Amino acid sequence: MIAVSPTVSRRRFLWGSAALASGLAVGGALTACAPGGDTATVGGDTPVRGGRLRMGVLDGNQKGNLDPHIAIGFGSIVRGFALYAKPWEWGPTMQPQLALAEFAEPNADASVWTIRLRQGLEFHHGKTVTADDLIHTIRRIQDPKTGSAVRDPFVDADALRKVDDRTVEVRFVGGRGYLPFPAVFVNFGGVIPTDFDPVTNPVGAGPYKLVDYTPGQRSLFTRFNNYFRPGTPYPDELEIIDFKDDAGRVAALQAGQIDTADRISSEQLRVLEGDKRVSIVANQTGNAASINLNLAKEPFNNPKVVEAVRLILDRDELVARALGGRGRVANDVFSPNDPTFPTGIAQRKQDITRAKALLAEAGAQNLSFELTVGPVANASATAAIVAEQARKAGVKVTINQVDSATFNGPQRDQWVASIPTSAPENPFASRARYYTPNAPVNPTHFDNPRFTELYEQVVRQPDTEKRKPLVAEMEQIFHDKGGEIIWGYIDSVDAVASRVGGVVEEKSMFPTWRFDKLWLRQ
Repeated sequence: MIAVSPTVSRRRFLWGSAALASGLAVGGALTACAPGGDTATVGGDTPVRGGRLRMGVLDGNQKGNLDPHIAIGFGSIVRGFALYAKPWEWGPTMQPQLALAEFAEPNADASVWTIRLRQGLEFHHGKTVTADDLIHTIRRIQDPKTGSAVRDPFVDADALRKVDDRTVEVRFVGGRGYLPFPAVFVNFGGVIPTDFDPVTNPVGAGPYKLVDYTPGQRSLFTRFNNYFRPGTPYPDELEIIDFKDDAGRVAALQAGQIDTADRISSEQLRVLEGDKRVSIVANQTGNAASINLNLAKEPFNNPKVVEAVRLILDRDELVARALGGRGRVANDVFSPNDPTFPTGIAQRKQDITRAKALLAEAGAQNLSFELTVGPVANASATAAIVAEQARKAGVKVTINQVDSATFNGPQRDQWVASIPTSAPENPFASRARYYTPNAPVNPTHFDNPRFTELYEQVVRQPDTEKRKPLVAEMEQIFHDKGGEIIWGYIDSVDAVASRVGGVVEEKSMFPTWRFDKLWLRQ
């Protein structure tokens, strides 16, 4: 919802409208809707306090951590949602919405963002959350020594300005405008105190504070009574339990050993069919199901080989089998829910004859490559189907299954081909993070000067209609020359025990991560 003040300036209104259209909810002219929206609640009823909420996550990473800025694996990410709070958080339709920030506004060309924190915010150890902590957080994320995968190449950490105890001005490299700045903080921008240490003092301002943590096994949290949303969270405790495989996690849910499980694989959904002890929460997202091809390494340094692999894939079959029909066919373009999403790009379809011809032209008739897979839902099924489809073109695909720490470790940008975690982010923040010069993570090693030039124009342009032709050209380049095959959009499916309340269906992957919303029937 947009609440426009009678005295709002034209500049503020235009930027507010543009930001919302880009999936960004900013302060000032906008009043952010409460996370969760108006979607129907699973189970309904009135929230009650008490009990221990137990969540099962697919991870089991022995090297997991409590660092909000360099989370290793999904278990670490989920724990971060419990421990830390951010200036913005994802809303139910994948729009960043105000959280710790009560106000956020860009100037006329988005070259300066002003962020004002809510009054009276507190960290778990009692320290007041101030502008100094926000500046410390941004600088830590941006420091190359931190090694954060969400370091933004455009944020100028040296140009941060403290306006007062609750207000910070953020500027960008080269004085550029940067409309998608809020998306930087949505996943991994947990605000930390200046005395933070990820091992000895993992303190945040999230809904729960840490009691105990054993990497790869479990973590226990207790309710933070001074959380910025009064009266929440509802359970006394939160326990996050790691599982190495989805079958074990689903069995634990059916046995009553856990209460929630996110991102259930299509294979395990069939196990849960008809089980009245469990509710299924299906979320139609724009999350990308994809395969990364490393354009800097053989055989994918040859564009003909890349195009051949694109044409080998039967996307309809992948959606039907790898996703169990819970998803949609994609066309190598991100973010179908964005208003600038290009609809004029011809849909790629399987063409084995043309794929073979391209491989012959490239001298790669006997093509073989290794496809690396981490513990990501549906990834193993995807890899098996891709290998099966590739055989029709005479291509041998060897599947390399690794754990989360290996997949996301120093080797993460060096795999010849890999299946990444689905990307739920704002499309333009994703581009900055993965596909522009100096991006902190670039597993495909895509580098196209015209793409970068268009991107620079897009992030400065507040007018949605004027952005559309720029995005269309940019995405056509990515579609034709990029190294990421986006074959589907995933419906993120969660499962919750009947005693859990407060879960809502969304256009996101986060319904079971909203720890300030969930509660237990006593």
